[in-house]
Amino acid sequence: MALPRAWLVLPILGLTFWYGSDVASDRILSRPYGTVAQLEADAQLEVKLSVTIVVIKAEIDKELGFTTVQVKNTNPVLTSLEFQFPVTEFAQVESAISQELGLSIAEVRKLVRYRVRND
Repeated sequence: MALPRAWLVLPILGLTFWYGSDVASDRILSRPYGTVAQLEADAQLEVKLSVTIVVIKAEIDKELGFTTVQVKNTNPVLTSLEFQFPVTEFAQVESAISQELGLSIAEVRKLVRYRVRND
């Protein structure tokens, strides 16, 4: 007679466990969660690449008041970079290129080739 009572306890234990886990998961899933990190849409992405720069071509357009700079490098994936700066003086262009590429002004002067448009 002890054996049938043991079989009756197993379904009751199963139902109790099922109900308890249902209540626990419902409480956990319905709990509000705060957002730790927020999306910053106005942040600029900064990428650091190790490349060897071959030549820098700067085309100064005095009439429009900006300089277009094309940087050729040895990276097979990214063969060239292009920038546009709102300056037309040589020293300002060299300074802008230096800041953008993280090079010294002396290194920029060795690599840069200018073309001036006076249209």
